[in-house]
Parts: sequence; C-alpha cells; structure tokens
Amino acid sequence: MTVSLSRLGPSAASQQPRDGPAESDSGLILPLPAPREPVPRPYYFEDGLRRVSPYFYTYNTWCKERWRGRELVDVFQHEFRDRPLEYYRAAMVSGQVAVNGKTVGPHHILKNGDLISHTTHRHEPPVTAEPIGVIHEDEDMVVINKPSGVPVHPAGRYNYNSVVEIMKAERGPAFSPRPCNRLDRLTSGIMFIAKHAKAAEKLGVQIFQRTVRKEYVARVIGKFPDGEVVCDQPILQISPKLGLNRVRANGKAARTVFKRLAYYPPASKPDTPQRDNDPTAEAAATDGTGATPQSSGARKADEGYSIVRCLPVTGRTHQLRVHLQFLGHPIQNDPIYANQRVWGFDLGGNDAEGILNSDEDVITRLSRMGKDQVAEAVAYYDEVVDDYHKKKAEKMSGEVCALCNTPLYTDPGDQELSLWLHSLRYEDSEGAWSYVSPLPVWALPPEGTSGPTQVGGMEDLVHAAGPAITD
Repeated sequence: MTVSLSRLGPSAASQQPRDGPAESDSGLILPLPAPREPVPRPYYFEDGLRRVSPYFYTYNTWCKERWRGRELVDVFQHEFRDRPLEYYRAAMVSGQVAVNGKTVGPHHILKNGDLISHTTHRHEPPVTAEPIGVIHEDEDMVVINKPSGVPVHPAGRYNYNSVVEIMKAERGPAFSPRPCNRLDRLTSGIMFIAKHAKAAEKLGVQIFQRTVRKEYVARVIGKFPDGEVVCDQPILQISPKLGLNRVRANGKAARTVFKRLAYYPPASKPDTPQRDNDPTAEAAATDGTGATPQSSGARKADEGYSIVRCLPVTGRTHQLRVHLQFLGHPIQNDPIYANQRVWGFDLGGNDAEGILNSDEDVITRLSRMGKDQVAEAVAYYDEVVDDYHKKKAEKMSGEVCALCNTPLYTDPGDQELSLWLHSLRYEDSEGAWSYVSPLPVWALPPEGTSGPTQVGGMEDLVHAAGPAITD
C-alpha cells in the first residue's frame, strides 16, 4: 500500500477476534490471527541493500472522514494501489480484511469509529545499506543524517525498513525514538530524534511557533536564475492515493526562497563552474540573449545543472519539489516531478491552471509508474547510464509469492533510492543552537572542476523570506 495506515502495534491484530483462517484468491491459507514476529526483525544485507525477509503483519487504521458512508471495497479500490481489486474483494470475503475484528464483506458501509484491519504476508522493499549518521547526541536528542530512500516511520510498504525501526534494532528495545521533524522517504539530511517525550515536546513547540529555520539544498535541471528567487504559489494535493501535489490557485498558501549556489555546465563544455554573480560564467551559460539554452523538444542533461539553496517558509507536502518544477527547474532525478512521461516536454513548468496537463491526465500517467512502466526522471548522466537505469528499476516482475500470491516487485534501482534534495541545516532563530550537515556527494563539484564545497549563512535567504504565512 502506498498510503500510510495507522499502526497500533504488531500484537494489536492478534487481540482482535476473527472467524478463522483466511483463504487467498490463490487457494492458499494465511493464518489468522497473524503469527507474532520477532522484535526487532533481523536484517540482512545484499547488493548494497538492507533487506527484510517476508513476514506476516496486520495493518490497522481508523476510518478516515472521507471514507465514511462509502463501501469498504470502494475505499480500497480508490485509496490503495498495492494490490489488484480482485485481491481486495477476496480478502474481504475471507476475513483478511476485517472491520472491528469481524468479516463483513466488500459492501460493508464504513462509519465513524470503525477499525479496519488487513492481514498480509508482507514483502518489504529493500532500502539502502548506508548507515544512519549521527551529527550530535546528548541525553535528550540524537541529531541524525538520514540516508536517502529510507522512510522515517513505518508506512505503506515499509515497516522494519524505516528510521524508527532501524534505530530500535541498533540501540535495543529500551530505546524509544521520537522523530521531531519530518522528511520524505527519498529526502536525505538532518533529522531530530528525541530520546524522551519532554525533549520531543520542547522542540515541537519551537517548530510549531516557527522559531526554527531550516535550509535544504537541491540539484536541479538547467541554470537556475541569479539572486534570491521567492516562489509564492499555493499548493494543492490532487491525488491522495498517489500523494501527488501541484501548484493550484485554490491550494494552500506556500512560500519558498531559493538561491543558486553554483551552476555546472554540461561536461562536454570546457567552462568551469562559477559561483553566483560571475559575469563570465553568466555569458558562457547562455545563448547571448540571457536565456538558458534548451534542447529542441525533450529536455535532456545537456542543459547542465544547478545546486540550489532552499528556504521553505511554509511546510507543505512536496513543497520544494513542486515549486522548483513550477519555476522550470525540477530536481534533476525526481521520478515524479521531472518525469516527461507524466508531464510532457515542459515538465509541468509554469502551468498553474493545468492547461498544458490536466490533473486527470497527470494522475492517469503517474498511476502506471511502478506497475508496467519505470518511473524515470528526465536524465541522470548520459544515454548509456540512462539505459542502465531503465533496466535496473523497481516494477512488477510478473512473479507472485508462492505462499500468498502477492505480485512481486524487482529491486529498486539507484535512482529510486535517492532524490537530489537534502536537509542541510536547522537552526534556532535566536542563535541558541545550529546543526549543519556536510554537502551530499551529488552537490559537490564534479571531478576535475572547481566549485563551492560549503554553504554560507542564511541571512540573505531569511531577509528575502519576508513575514511568516498564517495557515
């Protein structure tokens, strides 16, 4: 499932009354209640990936407001995309999908207070084997450098392969990590993990009161404009099922300040990268009219790329990715917002009204990604490497699990384990504390070229941000 389900704990499902064993649509029997699993679940490492063997698990979630009054099968059909509709129907008949611990069938009408359970033989996707780095630790808090591709909390298809569960496994059952800020699965960088509730509450109050500043760094397509660029475009979620967002006039207010750190021309050009405000670099990177050169038709890697500093004033889902896309400079390896199969040649830039690409068209195209097509960004390095990534990518393999008949996925490719967006800095606005991570490898100058390896202070970004936005 790609939409998070609230987790009541591995043993919660075993306490729910059930009507007996569940028979899958393949005729195979799944034991109900699900067998208890060892905690922590043992990991094994292979091909540079952290893996977990398949295991039985029960998802639990309370009925959401938008589900009330709808049939159970209708909710699963339109909210979840991990399994085919036929599977969900059979699971509802067998009791693998139950409401309030009882088998109710696919046409049960959901109401407020219903607890929906789904027992599965769970196949977690592997994540990077890169360890969780520690930037600072004291008796209250662990400041970590989260690897890209690892979700923070158990959600969707991920459970043990999450920051919370990995830290529990590493530090023992007495350690109870409490994440204080949120990062998307693909985003790397600074996170705060409180060791106890009081520390989590203290930092949570600071973040809520917006006395904490945060800065990200991104690698984007093309030559990003000079100076501080403020994007005030509102953002709307157009598909809860896909977690897809885009700029819309009727969306939530959002503001981001961007500033180019460096521009790196295509490798075939002899120009060396320069910092901002260098007229020589400016002339070399344009066609003489001040415009960044574009390829005819499809946008490719020959535009070069920029390293961009990002200061989010608000905290909307996918805000940086959506604003960069709207500005015409999406993150270079973004499989959603820099995907030509989804957005076309213009990659969704400057289309606040959805004229070039309607919401319905975008949702339909993106729904195919990860099923029968690879979710690929515009370009990674060159055509040879691009072809390699197309072959080595997660999609349905055509095989099924011999025990539960679940459709199996191939391993994710490198481009699906990393997004060139990094949480670089968190600091108290009054100067009480500040934590900065090193620049990620993809933000450093390419081999044989010169360019910035550190980021300065935030004064210019903060000044450009202006007054806070009230939700």
